[in-house]
Amino acid sequence: MKVFTTGQVAKICKVAPRTVSKWFDSGRLKGYRIPGSQDRRIPREYLVRFLKEHGMPLGELENETLAKVLLVAQDQVLVDHLKMELPEDKAFKVAVAASGFDAGLRAESFHPDCIIVDFSIGKAEALQICQNLRRNTEFSEIILIALLPDDGNSTSFDRSCINETFRKPFDANLLAERLRTLVGARKELV
Repeated sequence: MKVFTTGQVAKICKVAPRTVSKWFDSGRLKGYRIPGSQDRRIPREYLVRFLKEHGMPLGELENETLAKVLLVAQDQVLVDHLKMELPEDKAFKVAVAASGFDAGLRAESFHPDCIIVDFSIGKAEALQICQNLRRNTEFSEIILIALLPDDGNSTSFDRSCINETFRKPFDANLLAERLRTLVGARKELV
C-alpha cells in the first residue's frame, strides 16, 4: 500500500503543505500519524477518494488509479453502452477508435491497459489489430478482449493473441466486472 507525506500530497494537489495538514487535522483527509511523531501519512486509497469527492484532478495519480480502455468499434450504440458501463467515477477512462489505423494511433498516445476489439468491424481487420499489438513489445502485455458477432457462424481463428472473448449480445456489466478483475490484478484500482 502506497502512502504519501503531506508534502507529497501538497505537490499533487498544488496547494501548500499547511493546507494538507488542515485537511488532515479536520478529518476531511483520512490518514494516520507516525507513532512518536507529529508526521502525517495519507494512504493512496484515501487520497484518491478525497480528490474524487472534492472534484479535484488526480494529476499524476490518474495513470495508476484509472483502468484505461481503448474500444475499437464502429457501432455507436455499442460504444455509448460501454461508456455508460465503464464510467470514470468507477475507475475507467475510455477512448474510442473506429479503424485499425486509428487504433494504432490511439494506443500510442493513450497507453491503454486494455483494448476491446469489436470483430463486427471485419474479422480480418480485427485479427490484424490484435496480432499487430501483440508483435509490438510496448503492447505485448496489454489485455486484449474480442467482441465476437453472433451471426450464427462459429468463428474459428487463432485466439492465442486474445485474453478474453465475449459473444454479442453480451452483458456490458459483466464485461465491466471482468475488466475490473483483469486490470485490477495489475493496478490498484480504487
